[in-house]
Amino acid sequence: LHLCVRNLENISDYKNINNDTLLADVCLAALHEGESLVKQYEEYIKKNRDFNICTVLARSFADIGDIVRGKDLYLDHEPGKQHLEERLERIFENIKKKNNNNELNNLSLDKFREYWWALNRVQVWRAITCKAPDKANYFKPPKNRRREFTDGHCGRDEEKVPTNLDYVPQHLR
Repeated sequence: LHLCVRNLENISDYKNINNDTLLADVCLAALHEGESLVKQYEEYIKKNRDFNICTVLARSFADIGDIVRGKDLYLDHEPGKQHLEERLERIFENIKKKNNNNELNNLSLDKFREYWWALNRVQVWRAITCKAPDKANYFKPPKNRRREFTDGHCGRDEEKVPTNLDYVPQHLR
């Protein structure tokens, strides 16, 4: 398993990175990851009909969330992941220092990263599902015991992210 986070691994201008530039980099990583998975899906589906690209994208989205929040369980198993985590720690420390909100500044770095993810996860979902097929549907959380599905593109245009897999512990996904 290799998650496409090349542009995150190459960030070196820590002084000039801010919330917006980090969000752009995370969304770019998600966009590339989604494109790669959709391309692989188009080949895979020819042999395996019972396969949902939306579930694959949701799992990858959850992995990106784990990386952003510093919760990646496979940190020590892949070369470069520890280096990426160190870079992200520095980036979030710098963003936190530049922040003018006292409540946010009082958060631990882990809580600050959680807050950042919660605030930006919709944009990351839209990026990873950008190239999802028109007819690819993802189930929404049930309302009144009724299951509904998104209107194509894995719910890219939904108001809320139609998955909570990013909040399911990695070892349970």
